[in-house]
Amino acid sequence: MAGTAGSGKSQLTASILAWYRDRSISAAALNLDPGVQSLPYQPEVDIRDTIDIASIMDSYSLGPNGALILATDLIASRIPQIQDDVDSLNVEHIIVDTPGQMELFAFRESGPFIARGLEADSKLTLFLIDSLVASSPANFLSLVMFAAAVKLRMNLPQIPVLSKTDLAPKGVREVVRWSKESSSFEEALSKLKSGEEYSLFSRLYRSLKELSFSVDLYPVSSFTGEGLLALMGEISRIAKAGEELED
Repeated sequence: MAGTAGSGKSQLTASILAWYRDRSISAAALNLDPGVQSLPYQPEVDIRDTIDIASIMDSYSLGPNGALILATDLIASRIPQIQDDVDSLNVEHIIVDTPGQMELFAFRESGPFIARGLEADSKLTLFLIDSLVASSPANFLSLVMFAAAVKLRMNLPQIPVLSKTDLAPKGVREVVRWSKESSSFEEALSKLKSGEEYSLFSRLYRSLKELSFSVDLYPVSSFTGEGLLALMGEISRIAKAGEELED
């Protein structure tokens, strides 16, 4: 799971975990966020059991951000232990919930190191785009840029997910249209930008779309479950070479 703070990573983790279990498919959750206070699921492997943010703050005289940075580096140093804990579960699927502060995980070397270090038959990233944040062309373009950066850093297949779709159904339709049709995005962008700026941003979007949206943008509501089946089918296609999942 990747995405900006508040984009719904933990809630989608809970929904995917329930989706698998409702179909008697073995799955477990790995929480890599040492600073999270509460989660909407019970992680089978929880980094908070071994890394305590409060203790790090006290021991190293750090503030919350500094402690989270150090904690992320400590996680990377404990990959063998985490791998043993995951392997002992003997499940088919592991959903990895990452820290809410995406920049700590994605843009420090420890994040890609963790992604490379965890062993699995196949791995992929879900990048969550908050539909409420993405409602303007400028914000949507910024999030597409984030998605491209994460894909570049993690070097894994990526599925872009439009989250919280139940909260802004009208805006969701527009954002999905932008993701499918560059011309639609450029039309909306033209109302905000003109001249060289418009030309630059439209070319940038087309390039980023080619990099980040090699598959469709998947609208999903973790609250209602709408769109989850299509997303799980795409996960199956990428992770299991097209194996079909039944509803």
